[in-house]
Amino acid sequence: MQRINAVLKRVPTLSLYIAGVVPLIWLVVLLFTGGLGVDPVKALEHRVGKIGLQFMIAVLAVTPLRRFFGLNLIKFRRALGLLTFLYIVVHLAVWLALDIQFYWAEIWADILKRPYITIGMTGFVLMLPLAVTSNNASIKRMGPAGWKMLHKLTYLAALAGALHYVWLVKGWQYEPLVYMGGIILLLGLRIRVNRKRAARI
Repeated sequence: MQRINAVLKRVPTLSLYIAGVVPLIWLVVLLFTGGLGVDPVKALEHRVGKIGLQFMIAVLAVTPLRRFFGLNLIKFRRALGLLTFLYIVVHLAVWLALDIQFYWAEIWADILKRPYITIGMTGFVLMLPLAVTSNNASIKRMGPAGWKMLHKLTYLAALAGALHYVWLVKGWQYEPLVYMGGIILLLGLRIRVNRKRAARI
């Protein structure tokens, strides 16, 4: 694992940003070339949302991977978080602009009446302060302790995203439940480790 970590130290964070936007570029190409099926807007909306959730899971996995396996991906956590936010913003933008087409009356009605949209918007709102403060200046201004406390909103945002996906699909499909189970597992590992720390203190 030390060799892997040594290699990762030499990998520039920019490479993750570049690799992270490749799926989005590819989906846009498919959108304009008819490669997203009979309902391309819905397909794009769902795919970017799912990729955003995958990046969120990657963010949550950074700490457990380091603690349990010694794999150090800390330098990439901010990039993973910002890529998560990018895909969720695109997911929301596609819904607003291409699906609902900025019919604000319908938008507000959906947010208030459809639980999966309500919880999805809640998750997005929770992510806003995380994205705004994902920089060194914010850490310095807030202090490391305050910044870490704020960024615990990540856990709530992740649960909101998973619930959004579970409620979105019709019936009990296994894929959304796998995402939900993965997020609960990663959060459970974090809670377990924190309890062990508290017991030692």
